[in-house]
Amino acid sequence: MLARLLMRLFIAVSVAAVLGGLTFVYVKPPESMKLTRDGVPLMAPPVAHPATGEAIPLEVLVNHYKGGGR
Repeated sequence: MLARLLMRLFIAVSVAAVLGGLTFVYVKPPESMKLTRDGVPLMAPPVAHPATGEAIPLEVLVNHYKGGGR
């Protein structure tokens, strides 16, 4: 009987901790969740390719001008 009560208490505390953590990250996300390692915003819209005018992800353009992706 006591073991069952302790297990339910443990589960309740665990659920509260998980929900509290997820709520905190949703309300005030860390800076690392807003930008990539190159400083590009994660939710950036596509940009126009300088030569062709086609829409490409901003990350591709940043990598090109930083010298990556060769």
